[in-house]
Amino acid sequence: MRIVVKSLIALAMLASAAPVFAQEMIVSAQRRAQNDYNGGYANGVVATQRPIINLKRTADYVVQAVRLTGDARDATVRMNDVNATLRTMIAGAPKASVELATGDYVVEPLTVTNYRNLTYGGDGRPDTSTTTFLVKVKLAPGMDIAAAKAQIKRFVDSVDKTGRSTLTVMGEPTLSVVNPDQYRGQIADLIAADAATMKVKFGPDYGVVVTGLDRPVEWARAGPVEVFLYLPSTYTVTRR
Repeated sequence: MRIVVKSLIALAMLASAAPVFAQEMIVSAQRRAQNDYNGGYANGVVATQRPIINLKRTADYVVQAVRLTGDARDATVRMNDVNATLRTMIAGAPKASVELATGDYVVEPLTVTNYRNLTYGGDGRPDTSTTTFLVKVKLAPGMDIAAAKAQIKRFVDSVDKTGRSTLTVMGEPTLSVVNPDQYRGQIADLIAADAATMKVKFGPDYGVVVTGLDRPVEWARAGPVEVFLYLPSTYTVTRR
């Protein structure tokens, strides 16, 4: 469909007025697939090409995977140990200015009402139960990745663990963004401005053909605590 720049700007305004759904999404070095919007993701993300027009901003959270293990011989004692440690973490998180969560792609709070829903495995050892969840810290202005990691580690190290339960910080942290689609309007503004500039260069006999603005906002990691947010759109300047 061919649209001129004025129509593109109008679409940007409509996108700004779209309802907000506050889902929190994990950001990794890769991003969601362009052709899959029904929740069926391969390991959450796939590598695809990022448009050059994007919004760069600080992520909302630094997110760290933490493993909880219990190895008491008796299964009932073992689960009592890990559940008690989880309750201690949940209760102590606000004082440490961190939050507990679950999810490989969509992040959901881990609370006293759902912590028993965590899935446990054997970790390849007998009489052992292990699970993994997330500890995250909200990125305050000026906070770098080292400070966020240190805050999470201090919290994990400070937890009063019950019985034979242990906690292990797993690998490097990633980032998360709350409701990426709330930035549709800002991203559309950037696309409109760039398209308008190009149209002027070619003259009044030219218009702009834009595709992809109806797609969900996508994302990729841009730096230690920064993300790129963008629409998988393209435009062509063409004679009217």
